Amino acid sequence: MTLIIADASLETIPESIMGHKSVLKHAQRLGKKPSELLLDRSYHHSAMKSKKLVDIWKRGRPDIVHFALAEALSTPLYLKSKLDVYIHTTNSELILTGPNLRIPKSYFRFEGLMMKLFKDRSIRSEFDNKLLFEILDDVPFRYLLKNIIRSHNSIGFSSRGVMSTVQEVVSKYVNPSIESRCAIIIGGFPKGRFSDGVQKYLDILYSIGQLSLEAHVVVARVLYECEKLLLMEY
Repeated sequence: MTLIIADASLETIPESIMGHKSVLKHAQRLGKKPSELLLDRSYHHSAMKSKKLVDIWKRGRPDIVHFALAEALSTPLYLKSKLDVYIHTTNSELILTGPNLRIPKSYFRFEGLMMKLFKDRSIRSEFDNKLLFEILDDVPFRYLLKNIIRSHNSIGFSSRGVMSTVQEVVSKYVNPSIESRCAIIIGGFPKGRFSDGVQKYLDILYSIGQLSLEAHVVVARVLYECEKLLLMEY
């Protein structure tokens, strides 16, 4: 199984707002350069609004990625090496995650880790030099699906999709008896829809409830149903 957190609201400060007073104040407080900070609506809302950033409603929420990633990497499916996880950002940056990865439960420690990743482009374990994270620039979503994952089915989840249950979707596309690469795509942004560069490469888009669910909730529900098929003990 592959999980992609797509159009992820995870990026450094855009150049157009680096000189805004809210960004400069935040950078000074953290002892960082403005270019090293993660764009975060909690701190930079006024800067984002004043410069009218494109797709402003989808950006500045790295906490969404943190919650979704923490959920995925805590599942038996991942711990049993049955799940690969990728983060594809709103700027077409691809974040690769290493095996047996543990991320900080504290958002502030996660924030520091991501700032280091964007600055150094990769993070390795201090103990055995194992690659933990790596970030690649300008990776189209289509290239991720066709050339890196080589998925047979790309299944997106959105409130705008075809209504179904998680059980029905998983039982249709996840089959432990055959060799099939299934990619589950869940949005890593607060509201809106997938970008055209993502949506046009989805084989199908499903909605699994009447309410608009947060990304980490969808991750938990989908992966649990996958575990029931792929891990008999669960």
